[in-house]
Amino acid sequence: MSNIIYLDNAATTFPKPESVYQKMDEINRSLAVNAGRGSYALAREAVKIMDKVRAELLNIVNASQVAEVVITPSATVALNQIIGGMEFKESDVVYVSPFEHNAVMRTLHLRQQSCGFEVVELPLNAADAIEIDRSQMEFMFSVKTPTHVFLSHVSNVTGYILPVEHIASLAKNYGAEVIVDASQSMGLVPIDFAGWNIDYLVFAGHKTLYGPFGIGGFFIRHGKQLRPYLAGGTGSDSLNLNMPSKPPIMYEAASPNIVAAGGVLAALEEVKKHGEGVYSLGMERYRKWEKKLTKQLVDGLKAISGVTLYLPEESAHIGIVAFNVRGYQASDVGALLDEDYGIAVRTGYHCAPLIHKWLKDEYYAGVVRVSVGRFTTEEDVEKVVGAVREIV
Repeated sequence: MSNIIYLDNAATTFPKPESVYQKMDEINRSLAVNAGRGSYALAREAVKIMDKVRAELLNIVNASQVAEVVITPSATVALNQIIGGMEFKESDVVYVSPFEHNAVMRTLHLRQQSCGFEVVELPLNAADAIEIDRSQMEFMFSVKTPTHVFLSHVSNVTGYILPVEHIASLAKNYGAEVIVDASQSMGLVPIDFAGWNIDYLVFAGHKTLYGPFGIGGFFIRHGKQLRPYLAGGTGSDSLNLNMPSKPPIMYEAASPNIVAAGGVLAALEEVKKHGEGVYSLGMERYRKWEKKLTKQLVDGLKAISGVTLYLPEESAHIGIVAFNVRGYQASDVGALLDEDYGIAVRTGYHCAPLIHKWLKDEYYAGVVRVSVGRFTTEEDVEKVVGAVREIV
């Protein structure tokens, strides 16, 4: 499979840094014990790994002084815990961006069926239907006061970087809770949890952090509390049938995935290493590379007659390019790229149910999504553009 050009990094980044594979193998062989469940030396060492992961995760988003980080098996589980743990009322007005993943939309829909709250989409600009219409959003908030606002930091369909800080600040004027899904951004796009008016931040280990599957989580601002949604063993106070009352342990039932945690720790250390010990510098280096590749891909596809691109402004765009080819369904283009050129991309609706009516891509049954990554080369991008040109 070494000849495959992998361009589905929005689904999961691949490959991972070599240090991630090495760290996971090392822990699997020498430290894969139950952290927090034993008083012996190996168990204590496993706890140190978990504590180190927490500290570094808090550090990379500037949350050390203002939040706890909860470790979960995935971003989807994290969003279920947040949405399932909130106390919704029938009178609540829950705003969502049109870019939300089904990890948000289906989970909200499930709660809506029992709680009856209203879900409202944030508006997009009529001209291009790609970016949030800020003035219209402000008007909507003033007419229908938000109680909750859900935002994807970066769209997994178009690569649009939402103005999270601006939206969160406006939402807080009305006392709304703000929940941000950073699955497509953490480790790549700067996040200032302490400075932004957000309450919960969700992450996935296996995407832009370049860690493994099996680990994700969420940051919860001090003073916020969710009702228990998952219950089980925590390794402490075991005779008490109630879950612990303090975060993060109150949200962390079941044995922690120490191997995956070690992988995320190695991935975080990789970002630091490439930033000379500073997370922001490491992320800037990766971001510049992805921006360069994104522009190269957009410019190449723009020059091909018969290709429709779905683009935000260049300044608010990173890593992901969505397009279609006249005369083909998106899946047809994906199959041709795979079978004839050895290029792996994603096609369809990408688990994002709202954005496609704005893109008006029903004729194509979704979009072709090319998502570059840290290990994508300029030659890879040239081959994609050349392949699409030949298909056209």
